[in-house]
Amino acid sequence: MTFKTLTVAGLLAALPLCAAAQEAIIVQSTTSTANSGLYDHLLPIFSDKTGITVNVVAVGTGQAISNAANCDGDVLLVHAKASEEKFVAEGGGTLRTDLMYNDFVLVGPADDPAGIAGTSDIEAALSAIAEAEALFASRGDDSGTHKKERALWTAAEVDPASGSGEWYRETGSGMGATLNAGIGMGAYVLTDRATWISFANKQDYQIAVEGDNDLFNQYGVIPVNPEKCPSVNVDAAQAFTDWLLSAEGQEAIGAYKVDGQQLFFPNAPKQGS
Repeated sequence: MTFKTLTVAGLLAALPLCAAAQEAIIVQSTTSTANSGLYDHLLPIFSDKTGITVNVVAVGTGQAISNAANCDGDVLLVHAKASEEKFVAEGGGTLRTDLMYNDFVLVGPADDPAGIAGTSDIEAALSAIAEAEALFASRGDDSGTHKKERALWTAAEVDPASGSGEWYRETGSGMGATLNAGIGMGAYVLTDRATWISFANKQDYQIAVEGDNDLFNQYGVIPVNPEKCPSVNVDAAQAFTDWLLSAEGQEAIGAYKVDGQQLFFPNAPKQGS
């Protein structure tokens, strides 16, 4: 099959107006991008420009990748680069491209039982939590955040499974539900910053650890491969991907703020570079 890359303008030129209005795609994505309100900001801009409707399925990254691999989507937008590259290598996607980034933060209660508040070494902080057997709430759902958390425990040379059901609690839930559960039990929680900024039920919780390079959080975008999934709406999926990576799309990502704080930082490769 020949892949055709269309710009947004090219797509509009190629489709009659009534056909463009009927175009629709499914984006398999993460809870962080949806819960933060980013799609509520971006999608009307894109749909008004193209007539393409974008429907978002917001789940953990692992589930989003699985859904896309099962041909239940047209575009994948998640944040676990190694898993994304594996998805492409196995033929699930055509090309993975960096889209934007933010970072993870470790939040905790005001009484800070592990004594880590105000530090920036995430591995040392996790070691202190384990040593103190302070409560830690994990998503436990194979999401991008959970994958990052497991990598951080490994770097800290700590096996949290040894405290499973005691000080280490797995919720099997999304980021918002895990924050609610963690705050309810007085546990530390690793979360992406965008979700934390947007989260309404902070109570006495504060960011305890931030600023470590290991907390970097990269997002990527991947059109689903029509050679594996013939149902993919190729032109509309590529148009959405191209728009996100374009100067206009990148500017729109950077312009999104909550309470005056920028949630995502665009870093797609410059077009033509």
